[in-house]
Amino acid sequence: MDKGWEKVLLIANPAAQNGNGGPAAERAAKLLRATLGEDAVVLARTAGPRHASEMAERAEGCSTVIALGGDGVIHEAANGIMRRPAGERPAFGVIPVGSGNDYARTLGISENVDEACAQLLAARALPVDVGRVNGHWFVETLSFGLDAAIAIDTMDRRKRTGRTGTALYMEAGVNQLLRHLDVRRYRASFDGGEPEESLSVMFAVQVGPYYGSGFKICPDARIDDGLLDVCIAHPPVGVARALYIFLRAKAGTHTRFKQIEMRRCRTLRLEFDEPPPAQMDGELIEGRSFEVSVDPQALDVLVPQALDAK
Repeated sequence: MDKGWEKVLLIANPAAQNGNGGPAAERAAKLLRATLGEDAVVLARTAGPRHASEMAERAEGCSTVIALGGDGVIHEAANGIMRRPAGERPAFGVIPVGSGNDYARTLGISENVDEACAQLLAARALPVDVGRVNGHWFVETLSFGLDAAIAIDTMDRRKRTGRTGTALYMEAGVNQLLRHLDVRRYRASFDGGEPEESLSVMFAVQVGPYYGSGFKICPDARIDDGLLDVCIAHPPVGVARALYIFLRAKAGTHTRFKQIEMRRCRTLRLEFDEPPPAQMDGELIEGRSFEVSVDPQALDVLVPQALDAK
């Protein structure tokens, strides 16, 4: 591994996956210590929102920070690391114990804790891109409109029912399609170009290809190409057609429909007439105007050797 394993901070959300995060954290710490040594791994449990971000930012002397939990704790930990000076950022690893696990899916990290630990211990640190919106970073996804509303609905359903996974996301998706197929006017400037005005049902900006527990919204997105991939769904589109396209997005075959526009850019200035539902890596954000950019290869992330070789 490029940065070594001198000192590892394992940041874990014990509440992840309906409480499975606690036992998973103990198991991961045991496995990592068995290889690296008892004193090489510090297990730190989050106590609430933004705690993971604070711990990652204060990770002085750590060669590696590993986030264990769902996309939320991964998002927070990555933001904490990114607030550190570029030359002082530790390598970043993830152990997915969540419901969506989209960033881990992009990285090729197993959802089995034992396998994920083995992958990390044999991994290389690959410099990858990080997205930025209004001063905050995102590692996988930023979305507005229908897709964000689906993500928000999914989170609400997860809290109420304790259920997780793709089926829950699809249930929320069908609900939003039937009830809230809203059209929003936006004004967008890609890479400093002339502003373009149009209408959208959804507007997704991706570092990696996945969102919504494995939906391949931007199937050609790469995490190390210095570009953001954009997927915009334009009206007119009826409920039946929207549902059909939505289901095709699971395999990434939605891009062939005329309502879908695919773009790539390094910067994006985006303004909506009214504040839309919006989320980044599953975390809610608010606003009407958004300054979006990419920090190319700004974060060294641990990836399996097979992915590194692609």
